[in-house]
Amino acid sequence: MHPTSPLHAMSQGQHRDIINLACTTLAETVERGERLLPDGSEHPAAGPVGTRSGCPSLACRDGGALMSSIVRIRNLAVGYPGLTLFRQLSIDIEAGWTLAVLGANGAGKSTLVKTLLGLMSPLEGRIEWPAGRPHEIAYLAQMTEFDRRFPIRVRDLAAMGQWKGLGLTSGLDRARRAQVIEALEQAGVADIADRSLHTLSGGQLQRTLFARVIMQDAPLILLDEPFAAVDQSTEAHLLGIIERWREEGRAVLLVVHDLSSVLDHCSHALLLGGGEASHGLVNDVLTPQKLVQQGYLSASQADWMFRGRRTNGETTHA
Repeated sequence: MHPTSPLHAMSQGQHRDIINLACTTLAETVERGERLLPDGSEHPAAGPVGTRSGCPSLACRDGGALMSSIVRIRNLAVGYPGLTLFRQLSIDIEAGWTLAVLGANGAGKSTLVKTLLGLMSPLEGRIEWPAGRPHEIAYLAQMTEFDRRFPIRVRDLAAMGQWKGLGLTSGLDRARRAQVIEALEQAGVADIADRSLHTLSGGQLQRTLFARVIMQDAPLILLDEPFAAVDQSTEAHLLGIIERWREEGRAVLLVVHDLSSVLDHCSHALLLGGGEASHGLVNDVLTPQKLVQQGYLSASQADWMFRGRRTNGETTHA
């Protein structure tokens, strides 16, 4: 084993644990290069979208031609046998979008993410990749799904964003080690790079997980409740990273519960509820009427939330 590998100093049992952790990341999931359809058939994936070493903007491909839609969803229904959570969703997710997915518990938010990942098959409809399925999709699961007992450091977790190309026992070269430090600096955790995960606060762990996403350098980023259990300062910092991804031409889909982080920082919204899926610009979708109609807010909650914004003369970001 290479002496600079994060696995070098671990026991055999610890190796097994960390390999299991790595195998839960999307990098391992999408390695199959396939997409299940409702009838159980599969399509082969096409080539990768531009990455750090390719086109300067992730919104371009084929020698610089503009790539607008990263994924097209047509007449999609998701759920489980005997339970359809929503149906007839048709949307093109574009490069440079920040798409907020909102809905009450059980509306299908996380199920949609799992369907995009290929972990679940749609009940109806199809998912298309106009430029070919991305070589990598970055996925950040809910923090409750992460076991911080794994005996690795902050820098090791960030470096896992590169393990898909390197292998678990390969060492990082100088350039990649520099990229890890840069990602940690962007996430605001470079000063704790050698801390063990079990010593971190919730906000520090989430920043470290964002550093791992930065290292994946993916054109499509899926974030499932990225602001849960973090303080306002950390949330503001993470929103700054998401804004940088938007400027780089990446598409970011984030499942959120707090409307305040959506109204001012996301370009588009997808509202799930009542078996329906409404989408469009934030201003057009997240209206008091629709939020009440689709069961996300009560009438009194919607009136209280939007009254303050009207009083202050604020407008939502779109």
